[in-house]
Order: sequence, then C-alpha cells, then structure tokens
Amino acid sequence: MAFATRSFVRAASSASAATAAAKKLVIKHVTVIGGGLMGAGIAQVAAASGHTVVLVDQSDEILKKSTKGIEESLKRVTKKKFADKPEAGAEFIEKTLKNVTTSTDAAAVVHSTDLVIEAIVENLEIKNELFKTLDKFAPDHTIFASNTSSLQITNLANSTTRQDRFAGLHFFNPVPMMKLVEVIKTPMTSQKTFESLMDFSKAVGKSPVSCKDTPGFIVNRLLVPYMMEAVRLFERGDASKEDIDVAMKLGAGYPMGPFELLDYVGLDTSKYIIDGWHSLEPDNPLFAPSPLLNKLVAEKKLGKKTGEGFYKYK
Repeated sequence: MAFATRSFVRAASSASAATAAAKKLVIKHVTVIGGGLMGAGIAQVAAASGHTVVLVDQSDEILKKSTKGIEESLKRVTKKKFADKPEAGAEFIEKTLKNVTTSTDAAAVVHSTDLVIEAIVENLEIKNELFKTLDKFAPDHTIFASNTSSLQITNLANSTTRQDRFAGLHFFNPVPMMKLVEVIKTPMTSQKTFESLMDFSKAVGKSPVSCKDTPGFIVNRLLVPYMMEAVRLFERGDASKEDIDVAMKLGAGYPMGPFELLDYVGLDTSKYIIDGWHSLEPDNPLFAPSPLLNKLVAEKKLGKKTGEGFYKYK
C-alpha cells in the first residue's frame, strides 16, 4: 500500500510538472530591437498596456528620436481617448513613458526579458546574426519574435537553438492605430509559444490572426500581388495610374489607391518583397518583377520619403 501511495505521489508530481511546462508564458517584460517607426510603435503599445519595455537601437541619438516620437504619438492618442479628462490623459502618458527604457546594448538587456521582438532592417543575414547573438544571452523561457513582413520565419528561427520558442509577430503601420497582428507559427513553433503570443497581442489591444509560415503571410500575400498587378496594368497602357487609384477607392472602397499605397510603403520595400518572393517561386506570375518599379528604384524615386515615386510630393 505504501509503495502504491509513493507511486501515486510520483505520478501526480510528474503530471503536475508536465501541466506546468505546458502552461502559457505570461509576458511581462518585453525587449524591442529597432527604434524605427515600427519598433517605437510596438514599444508604445506594449508600454501603454502595462508591460515593462526596453527599446534597443544602435545609438542614443536614434533612441532619443524614438522616445520623442512615442511621446508625440501618446499625446495624439490621449486627445481622443481622454478628451474630457486632460489630467487622466497626462497621467496615462507619464505612466506609459515610465514603462519604457532604452539601451544600445541588446545582449545586456535580454537577460530578464520574456519576449524579444525584432523590428530591424529587412535583411536575412543581419537579422540572423542578431538572433544568433541574443540566443546566447536570453533565458531559456524567452520567446523570440520577428516583425518581418517578407522573410520566412523558419529561416530566422534556424539561426537559434530555440526554434520551438520562435514565431512571427507582424504588426502594421502605424502600430498604435492599426488593430491587426499576424501571429506566424512555423512547423517548429510550440503551441505554448503560439498561445502566449496570441494572448500578448490581445493584451496590447490588438486583434490577432494566425497564419502558417507562407511568403507574405495573409495581408501582404494578398496586397503585394494586387499592387503589382496595378503596376502591370499601367505598364501595358491599359489605364492611367490616376484612374486606377480612383477606381479602387470609389469602386472597391479602398482608402488608398495602389499607386498611392506603393508610394506610402516605399517602392524599395515593395521591390525587395517581390524580388524575395520571385526567388522562392520564380514560375509564379504573381511574383514577376516589374521593369517600371525596378527603374524607379534605380533612380532613387522611392515614394513619399524621397519626394517622388509614382507621384511627386512637395
């Protein structure tokens, strides 16, 4: 009887441990790598929802600009959210900013983080080098996530020893306003990791959708070919870019036409995405490169950020 009791206790303890291991990670501490618009936006929504955030970039100058941008964005948010309660709005801004610290040393700040979100340049080698380095310093429980919009998550996860704790977490610009987050699960991503990221996305006020690790995920897989087909329509002389934009805004109810959107996103970004997909699936006509897009990028006419793309901007 005593033996049976001991066996039962051991079995119960093992079951308890297995249950604990399967429990989702409650994410409290977040490290965001990259202080650009996307990274700063992610840091803002995480901090505003009560998470402790460290925002990392290469220089203090960039980080000062990032935190200033967060503060200005919070002011815009509070004008609507706390229109009749200015004191509450000021308190919200102060509390959110207190949740954000900055650093230029990513390896030094990941030792106690629950989640690392990478939002740096869309370059596979640079991202892989970053994840490979951070993998050595982050605790075993830490989840790694990339905000990439075009690279395959599996290729990033393979640079680490934590493929089961690696996923895509794709936010949309401007992050404080856009409600969607795509949570990308690779064949190696554990269910625990996936559920933890779904919960985190909801905690920061977003509506998460899930997708397998397919090129472009959901939104860009549909959006980029749509924009490229608009370019081909224009290249063939079937319609002017102005009429195509008007048609999609008035006929399909889109807030921006495809050429306006291309200029907003950046022609170099769109070219980078379509070139990457074309290399993966060279026979897919949806991913065929555009001579006109290539020409504009070569001429440094990248859209709104350079003052000219398909349209000219003052």
